[in-house]
Amino acid sequence: MISFLTHSFRLARAGFVFAREGVFSLVDPQAVPPTLRAGLYLAHLIERPGAHGITNRLSAALTQLGPTYVKLGQFLATRPDIVGISLARDLETLQDKMPPFPQAQAQEAVEKAFGQPLGKIFATFGPAVAAASIAQVHRAEIETPEGRQAVAVKVLRPGIERRFKTDQDAFLYVARLAEDFSAEAQRLRLIETAATLRRSVALEMDLRLEAAALSEMAENTRDDPDFRVPTIDWERTAKDVLTLEWIEGTHLSDHETLRAKGFDLPQLGRAVIQTFLRHALRDGFFHADMHPGNLFVDDAGRLVAVDFGIMGRLGLKERRFLAEILYGFITRNYRRTAEIHFEAGYVPAHHSVESFAQAIRAIGEPIHNRTAEEISMARLLMLLFEVTGLFDMRTRTELLLLQKTMVVVEGVARSLDPKLDMWTTAEPVVREWIERHLGPAGRIEGAVEGVSEIGRFVSGVPVLLARGATLVEQLDAITRNGLVLAPETVEAIGRAEANRNRWTVRALWAIAGLLAYLAYLIR
Repeated sequence: MISFLTHSFRLARAGFVFAREGVFSLVDPQAVPPTLRAGLYLAHLIERPGAHGITNRLSAALTQLGPTYVKLGQFLATRPDIVGISLARDLETLQDKMPPFPQAQAQEAVEKAFGQPLGKIFATFGPAVAAASIAQVHRAEIETPEGRQAVAVKVLRPGIERRFKTDQDAFLYVARLAEDFSAEAQRLRLIETAATLRRSVALEMDLRLEAAALSEMAENTRDDPDFRVPTIDWERTAKDVLTLEWIEGTHLSDHETLRAKGFDLPQLGRAVIQTFLRHALRDGFFHADMHPGNLFVDDAGRLVAVDFGIMGRLGLKERRFLAEILYGFITRNYRRTAEIHFEAGYVPAHHSVESFAQAIRAIGEPIHNRTAEEISMARLLMLLFEVTGLFDMRTRTELLLLQKTMVVVEGVARSLDPKLDMWTTAEPVVREWIERHLGPAGRIEGAVEGVSEIGRFVSGVPVLLARGATLVEQLDAITRNGLVLAPETVEAIGRAEANRNRWTVRALWAIAGLLAYLAYLIR
């Protein structure tokens, strides 16, 4: 009961802010069930003057609601299947920038993390140079045998875990309600989406895990000539504090300085695209927040990425899917592009491969009639996901994160070279992966791995047979006299279902009543 009231209060507050900022004006009334249209009318009464003319209304509302909602907005930017393409583009502009918390709190957090006075950990500890919803970054110095060395120190916001947990519980509550009443919500897997957001934020709140992600990417890219990551100071890293090499480079968005230093901007644009695809395809592990603020160019001309709080992973099946999809569009092999969807199990088998290939052709052919600078891989994938919705393709969160990152990466690359030919740039990386994994060498390697898998299976057969015999005996004992539910169990199930429906109706009436009361006060 208490959690229900807490969730209702928080959701009512969010609804009020959305109404005041004109967010509900973005909703098509015809797409809303008739029983809920009265709520839209009440929301319009609460809307503040001038809100209707603001372009990024949803972003403004989420920023007002605080860090958890900013993270929610950034996450939903990866889900155009839920919020629509227009709102997803709006949310892509959402900046995770917050006022810094006091210097004294940051110093106290560092001392608590290491159990030592600040002076024994860092020689100097400057004010915050950047602040986001979860943490902020300070420039500090440490003593080394070669002298003082600059480092970047990321410190978690005090109390942020408790606040995120409370808000995320409310998000999960809404997702459950939606899936209870909407088949479309079930198809979009809103409960899983809320759970994915929770897991993502939980990973971001343990800075040791960010350090581990950075370490893994350092191993993956150690031989890459045009990309590197900062080194980690493990001695000064804990759950709430992450210490890294301070990057003395030029922001990738500072085009004027890059030109003054003699860097080739179109080449940097190609490096951004190829680096991202190499990480996604070769490693199955990519930086999922590659906006210009997180990318630098060092004096050697290498890209340097920072902020590894959001990472993406792709299994071998997903990598093969991505590579063959891109290569199929490059070579106009739409039949193969369709087949890989079915082979991966993304499109149900009851659909026609030929019909799906026809739909993909409708996306691909216009691309080949345009100039290179008009072709967008990110737009292509977005259209592809729209089409797959018509063929009952269930949401794949890992592919949506990939698509969102590609949108950002493509935007960064085109800002460096507006005439960048995305397909010519991507083709060598995609072709190399396909030749390596789907060519003769890849088939031999796959066969060897297959033999190893068969060997492991055969060695485990005796254990599987023993477990199977035990399971059969247990099922026989359970079902010998029929599987019967006790009357009190049936009664309890009925009681629980009635209570759930009763509280759902009460929640909807409470929110509607609150909106009506607020509208009355404003009038």
